[in-house]
This record gives sequence, C-alpha cells and structure tokens, in this order.
Amino acid sequence: MGQLSFFDEENRMAKISKLGDPLERLDKVIDWKKFVPLLNKAMKKEKKETGRPHYPYLMMFKILIVQRLYNLSDEQMEFQLNDRRTFSRFVGLEAGNSKPDAKTIWLFRDTLTKSGKIDKIFDKFNEQLEKEHIITRRGSIVDATFVEAPILHNTPDENKKIKEGQTPESWEEAEKAHKKSQKDVDARWTKKGDDTYYGYKDHVKVDAESKIIISYETTPANVHDSRVFLSLLDNKDRKVYADSAYWSKEIEKLLPELCECQVHEKGSRYVKLTELQQLSNRMKSKIRVRVEHVFGFMTNSMHGLTLRSIGLARAKFNVALTNLVYNMCRYETIKRYAE
Repeated sequence: MGQLSFFDEENRMAKISKLGDPLERLDKVIDWKKFVPLLNKAMKKEKKETGRPHYPYLMMFKILIVQRLYNLSDEQMEFQLNDRRTFSRFVGLEAGNSKPDAKTIWLFRDTLTKSGKIDKIFDKFNEQLEKEHIITRRGSIVDATFVEAPILHNTPDENKKIKEGQTPESWEEAEKAHKKSQKDVDARWTKKGDDTYYGYKDHVKVDAESKIIISYETTPANVHDSRVFLSLLDNKDRKVYADSAYWSKEIEKLLPELCECQVHEKGSRYVKLTELQQLSNRMKSKIRVRVEHVFGFMTNSMHGLTLRSIGLARAKFNVALTNLVYNMCRYETIKRYAE
C-alpha cells in the first residue's frame, strides 16, 4: 500500500461522478436557491439566537431530501453523513466540517413541520415545472396509496376510546403520561382485498404526460378514496382519470366545468357493464396506469412508503416531503433524457 497523495480524494470523487452519482445529477438540475426565502421564514425564531451558530438551512433541507430518498432514520443519516462522501458532497459538507447529529436533524425537521411551509415549498418547485411546460395539464390522474405507520398495541378499551376521538383515561395517569407522546391516535386500520394496513393514505393528482405530482392530501388509512377526489381537482384540469373506486353519478356532476370525466365506470351485482363500457374502461386504463409508476418509484427507488413519526401533522409533512422528492427525481430524469 502506497502513501495517500493530496489528489487521491479528488480522483476518487471524479471517478464516482464518471460512474454516475444520482445525487450529483439531482443537485445540478435543481435551483436550490429558490427554497431559501421559504426556509428562512420557516426557521425564523422570535428570540435572538445565542450560542453555537446554526447549520445553513438549505444544507439541512438537502439532508432531509437525501434522507427521504434513501428512507433513513435520523441515526442512520448521521452515520451516512460521516461515512459516505457522496452524501456530504450533495448537502455541501467538506471533509473537515462538523456534521449535524441525529438530534439536530430531528429538530430541523420538527421545526419545519410546525411552520407549515412544506406545502409552499412543494408549490414553489411545481411553479418552475409549469413555467418549463413539463406539467402540461392535458390530463390528470387521481389515485391513492397506503403509507404505513409503526403498529402500536393497545387494549380493546383504548382502541374504542381512540376511535371515538377521546384519550384513554389510563394515559392521563401521572406514571403513564409518557404514553400520550408515544401513541399515534390519528392512524387507522383498513383492509384492501386480503391485506390489512395501518397508517395513512397519500392521495395524489398526477399530470398524465409527465407523471409529476400536482397536488396531494394526507388522510388516515380508513378514509375512502372518493372522499378526497374533488378536493384534488381545480379549474385547470381538462381530463381526469381514476379507477372505479372514484365512480359515482354525483361525483361526475360535481366535476369542474371544463373537466372531462374519464373515471372507470363501475358495474354492480345486478347491473353488469356493457361491452362498450368495458372497452371504454380498457382505453382509460392505458392512461390511468401511469400513476402506478409513481407509486412504484416510491416503493422501490425510494425504499418504501413508511413512517417513523407519530400523529397526522408529522405524517402530512413526511408525505409532502415524499411527494416533493419524487417530483425532483422525476424532473431530473425528464431533463436527462431530453438532452
């Protein structure tokens, strides 16, 4: 083994870039400066800061981006920032810089969650995609997927109280007060086919051509898809595609004025679909199926749709961040193949 030279690290990173670093590609196409004003507002504190200076807000935001892309816990993210040079390069940390620890990452995310600015950050990025005509609005697809939360084991009486919107009396006792901060009273169980899920749903509206998420909403898992359908639509939608779970005559009548309904029609036990209706559904499926690519990317490339947090507010933040990271990765792919 020879002695390491001054340029060894530089040569190593150059080779990684040549092989294709996905984080480097992402970093080059995103205009990160656009997020700075919103981050500054989100992290603004009423009292004058004292003590050790904070890490740059944009750097911390990029840490959340890469953390969600690889679905890492705060402790895993702290380790990877110290271990993986590509992670450090992406967020802007030099080799000799001190690295944020798990507690610092948690505190930044929690402050950003409470600020309510994540939706505005998502919209700010989508504004750029609209200006570049990547979001075309020629057709929209609505669908939902499960976001699983940690399963908590409660007694039947506790579950009954939670479903009624109440806090179990036993959790109010002094020696058990810590339970309230460890129990998710917003997540719900639901069943689809033979599978059961516990957690929340990510309801999305996706641009049919670009597969970019335009809008979204987060609900407990037991909320039926159709209850969120109309809230995702706006007057810019010209066609809307969705599976038969969203179909009803009432929903069709309530669609925005210029929006053409391309929702799969649904038969019943006594009224079967005609051959023409079945053919129409098959034609619609060719467009609607593109939303599955979105959820497939989240499940595979982003290492799953799961939560480590507790409560609806934090679930909404994590779902919004997931959708934003997906859009960024999709944007990078579109730009790369357009070259």
